[in-house]
Amino acid sequence: MLNSNTMLDTAIWQQDLDTLFTRISDHYVVDENAFVAELIKALNADSRDFQRIADKTAELVREVREMDTAVDSIDELLQQYSLDTHEGLMLMCLAEAMLRIPDTATADALIEDRLGPADWKSHLGQSDSWFVNASTWGLLMTGRVINLDHPREGRPANFINKLVNRLGEPVIRRAMREAMKVMGKQFVLGRDIDEALKRSRPLFDKGYTYSYDMLGEAARTRQDARQYFDDYARAIERVGKTSKGLSTRTPAPSVSIKLSALHPRYEFGRREQVLHELVDSVKKLAAMAREYSVALTIDAEEVDRLEISLEVFRAVYESDICKGWGHFGLVVQAYSTRALPVLHYLNRLAESQGDEIPLRLVKGAYWDSEIKESQQLGVDGYPVYTRKASTDVAYLVCARFLLSDATRGRIFPQFATHNAHTISNILELANEASRPFEFQRLHGMGEALYDAALTRAPQGTYCRIYAPVGAHKDLLPYLVRRLLENGANSSFVHQLVDPDVPVESLCVHPIETLKQFKTLANPRIPLPRDIFGLGRQNSRGVNLNVRSQYQPLMDEMATTMDKEHRVGPLLAFAVEDDPASQHEIRSPYDRRKSVGTVQWTSAEQAARAVDAAWAAFPRWEATPVAERAAIIRRLGELMETHMAELMTLCSREGGKLLTDGVDEIKEAVDFCRYYAMKAEELFGKPMPLPGPTGESNELMLAGKGVFAAISPWNFPVAIFCGQVVAAAVAGNTVLAKPAEQTSIVAHRVIELLFEAGMPRDVVQLLPGDGPTVGSVLTSDPRITGVVFTGGTDTAQIINRALAARENAPLPALIAETGGM
Repeated sequence: MLNSNTMLDTAIWQQDLDTLFTRISDHYVVDENAFVAELIKALNADSRDFQRIADKTAELVREVREMDTAVDSIDELLQQYSLDTHEGLMLMCLAEAMLRIPDTATADALIEDRLGPADWKSHLGQSDSWFVNASTWGLLMTGRVINLDHPREGRPANFINKLVNRLGEPVIRRAMREAMKVMGKQFVLGRDIDEALKRSRPLFDKGYTYSYDMLGEAARTRQDARQYFDDYARAIERVGKTSKGLSTRTPAPSVSIKLSALHPRYEFGRREQVLHELVDSVKKLAAMAREYSVALTIDAEEVDRLEISLEVFRAVYESDICKGWGHFGLVVQAYSTRALPVLHYLNRLAESQGDEIPLRLVKGAYWDSEIKESQQLGVDGYPVYTRKASTDVAYLVCARFLLSDATRGRIFPQFATHNAHTISNILELANEASRPFEFQRLHGMGEALYDAALTRAPQGTYCRIYAPVGAHKDLLPYLVRRLLENGANSSFVHQLVDPDVPVESLCVHPIETLKQFKTLANPRIPLPRDIFGLGRQNSRGVNLNVRSQYQPLMDEMATTMDKEHRVGPLLAFAVEDDPASQHEIRSPYDRRKSVGTVQWTSAEQAARAVDAAWAAFPRWEATPVAERAAIIRRLGELMETHMAELMTLCSREGGKLLTDGVDEIKEAVDFCRYYAMKAEELFGKPMPLPGPTGESNELMLAGKGVFAAISPWNFPVAIFCGQVVAAAVAGNTVLAKPAEQTSIVAHRVIELLFEAGMPRDVVQLLPGDGPTVGSVLTSDPRITGVVFTGGTDTAQIINRALAARENAPLPALIAETGGM
């Protein structure tokens, strides 16, 4: 981890590029408390600094609030319908959903569900904006029309009301779509680049310039990627031709591109393909941009794409196309714990080539998804900060580095923020350093703020407007991000122009904010491993898009990739080798490769296994549930320890992709911990049971007897393990028959289960075919339950076989068929 002595050390970039790139990957997840403490030390700010910046911020905010242009129409709408109101949340949901609902019936149903119960009347006349009041009238009338069709005081709606309803909803639907377009117009400059260039001219004349972002991200097909490439190419050409006729007061406009829009498999697992195909596409765009004198910027995306993005950037930057140009840049997100190491790396890259890199520093736009995806993955921490104030501190540390002598002539700083306190800090740093730089703001927001800020900036400072361009259908991801960022009542954009928010509250230094908390990391956002609380730990995963996580896994998997496996039944008694019963297993993705051999269970051995399981049942059922649960939890821990080995078997024997393998083992571990917890809840204490005459009895849940678990090939660890441990922890003995195709990985799971302490006669492994092993298990009257996942036809065969047993109680059949 970086420390405060090296964070701003001007010699840090002298390390070689490979070392600096490794540091980026190592900082994917850090100890947030320790790292933020180092960031605070690096700022080296005290109470005098806090007060000085606060005074400058207060002066800036008061000036903005006095300006006629302080509040944009979208600001007024978001003030009235902020996300802390019921109506604001409904508008947010509706805006998000209306843009992707394809059929009118669903759209009408959603409108009725969302708009009808809201209290729109209370918002009428609360704003001075005609835009807001017109919107409120529309929402109010919409809600009234919808409610006409609902009975009041038990009286059914009459024919006229129903007619109004039927006539109204298509009109409402059209009105809502138009309303979404109006909202979108506040954030999106134009439906195409020509419209955007036309709408840009008034602010060009005021001395602003633009960065045009062609909306579109995450191409799913090569056709999508070609369409986005053509959009980018057309934008570069049109911007280049138009900019020649513009005023020379500010630099020419630029174009921003998203790498995920240019390749349908933009991911680390396709690294070689991406570095060949995607780099070629970006080079073509860079060549066009240089020809037309249009700066080109690679936009930031999710943190999983950071490392591959930097590799693409370097490949294009070091090509002959970009050498000597100095207008090929990228975006860095300060909410990432890797932001400062990225700046060190890019500074060294620029120093090695000698061409300046334009670098846009933003705070970040994917925070919610980064948190949730980390929790889902079960990694050790978060790649972003869990407090907003920590992101603000990180931004200031990054800004100080970008404005330091270490980056002079190597990086051209571009600061994108709508936070007046952050702007005041940057202005002070820039004035001290006498460094040229630019501000950036979003289209439709912050015009007054930057009109005021630019009067305080060093001579030559200007503001570039980040302006999305795209059709209505491409608006959704961008619009939702903007609404979430700026509609929340905690948003600085929201508070800046709200007269009810005291100016002083906007002038608090983020370090002072952090001092109010006991911990720098937010304890209300538990670490990914702790999201289920004290009762159950989340399973551990691996982020395959991060080299520091991916490479150790690959190295460990390589140690067993060529191993030949010889396995057979794992029963309560010894089984001798039988060459006649051994079957070779070949890899499904390459039939030339042998994984090993499996000895199948004979009918006689299966019958003896039932005998052993029947005899073991009373002892196992009497075993305290805490002991049973402890064994299952230990299995989960062992599977996490042996994840690489199990993933190798899943790939070689089951044809699983690496991502599938991570999910497979995680799910199996989750099964172990969840079923252990539930068993202790259900079997560890008496449950109330009402008697026939109303008296209260107590029931202790108990095992049923011997269970047969028959699992499929496509989830060779997760479903196999889930079936076995659920039955066993509940007090049953288990006879596990894995799919013929994936018996080797099942064998390894049962070995780990025995290592965890499971008695060999309680859980037994019976690899083999259905007619031999399955028929024994489904015909024996001592089998009290069958859990099966597979085809519906096979489930019916099992069902009929169980029903045909003479003098046997009807067993439990738990069947998951057809994916349901």
